[in-house]
Amino acid sequence: MPVTAAQRPETSGDRWTDRLLAEGEDPDPRFSLANERTFLAWIRTALALIAGGIGIALAESLIETPLRAVLAVGFSTAGALVAVLAFRRWLRTERALRRAETLPLPVLAPVMAYGLAGTALALLIAVLLTR
Repeated sequence: MPVTAAQRPETSGDRWTDRLLAEGEDPDPRFSLANERTFLAWIRTALALIAGGIGIALAESLIETPLRAVLAVGFSTAGALVAVLAFRRWLRTERALRRAETLPLPVLAPVMAYGLAGTALALLIAVLLTR
């Protein structure tokens, strides 16, 4: 039998988890688990961006040093940003599920799509110009 917010033991309410669980009712576990899988997919994307930044930083023979450093920092920074925004999205979605509200729009998706497309074009141009 699932535990509802009314059945939970009293907590201090200081932690974000306590505040989240105090809202609304427990959603169907399938929805929470799907939300978690989506969060983990964004985390994998963040790790791939960071790994890409490291790879670009080590690609000395492909790209000149100043541009290589800018792209490496850009990819690594994008990875960190995606990780932070992924958690924010997970939290907002979980809160909406608990409140039985409309789910938040995926703001991160178009930013990632257009950002990666632009970065890929910049990287392609950089490789072609330095060859």
